[in-house]
Amino acid sequence: MTEELRTRVHELLERTPPQDVDPIDFLRARFDAGLAWVHFPVGLGGLGAPRALQAVVDAELAAAGAPDNDPRRIGIGLGMAAPTILRYGTEEQQRRWLRPLWTGEEVWCQLFSEPGAGSDLAALATRAVPGPDGVWTVDGQKVWTSTAHTARWAILIARTDPAVPKHRGITYFVCDMTDPGVEVRPLRQLTGEAEFNEVFLTGVRIPDTDRLGAVGEGWQVAQTTLNNERVSIGGQRMPREGGLIGMVADTWRTRPELRTPELHQRLLAHWVDAEVLRLTGERLRQQLAAGQPGPEGAGGKLGFARLAQQLTGFEVELLGEEGLGYDDWSFVRPELVDFTGREAGYRYLRAKGNSIEGGTSEVLRNIIAERVLGLPPEPRTDKDVPWKELSR
Repeated sequence: MTEELRTRVHELLERTPPQDVDPIDFLRARFDAGLAWVHFPVGLGGLGAPRALQAVVDAELAAAGAPDNDPRRIGIGLGMAAPTILRYGTEEQQRRWLRPLWTGEEVWCQLFSEPGAGSDLAALATRAVPGPDGVWTVDGQKVWTSTAHTARWAILIARTDPAVPKHRGITYFVCDMTDPGVEVRPLRQLTGEAEFNEVFLTGVRIPDTDRLGAVGEGWQVAQTTLNNERVSIGGQRMPREGGLIGMVADTWRTRPELRTPELHQRLLAHWVDAEVLRLTGERLRQQLAAGQPGPEGAGGKLGFARLAQQLTGFEVELLGEEGLGYDDWSFVRPELVDFTGREAGYRYLRAKGNSIEGGTSEVLRNIIAERVLGLPPEPRTDKDVPWKELSR
């Protein structure tokens, strides 16, 4: 299979030389050749091959100087929307959305969290009401929405039946962010940026053909999204000393005047933690090769958040006054987060959000305890109470 993939890559390069065509045209041709994500079905950017063989394709194309799809810019689409569409979407939905999602022509965002439903996501209050014309009308507010200001589409969960317990009255939709009822407002962060947004939905019309899964079963569909989100945040493939630990270790090696015995011991402990997390991520990806991510991904995301905050704090302490520098406090709206191209002070501030985004660390600990370790669940008095009877 490996040689067959290499042959397909070379045929693609001959038909569509990357140096001679527009990058988008090359990416479209790559998708059509089944070399976008090889484990996806034929006709949807893949070949039904083992997931692990994607590395073979990526290496061959990188060696040829072919453009990639800038995965960090479209990470929500790739890591969260696409697996959900593949599992629950109709054939028409898959063919409509997956190709421009993968090529980066259409950016996606996630309309899940709300001001009163963050850690307890199932308590969400955004309503979707069906109309006689087969169109749902959605009203509500979402918050902490990354890339909403650049997105064309959003994955959205809304309450469609308030008379049943909170987990059972939710439906999953795809929302057109260009609808006139969608208002995106920036949220200024501790870093001075507005990477996140709050989104107001007022009379937004969503055709029933843009629903994923059955009415009232949105919570089950959302679990696919959330499990993939945790893996995409905490399970990224890294080389040894990749990411933040590599940056801190490089500073340690090139700046001997900063070293102390106490800092040395702490850096070694962080290095070991980073290596354990990397190897655990490799094992998790091998387990995922045969199916959908499960609750185990919560461990990777939890470890990533903890380590990122420890490393950025260590880096600031190592650099002393120099580590407090942060050149750009201006109000900007970036398209993606860039930890590696910024100052230590920025990384320290931005890492504070790692234990919130993608599921708070407290919630992830509960998931690990209950769904991975099989420990008794916490008491939940609202489990069987209709949502409309809950105090808010």
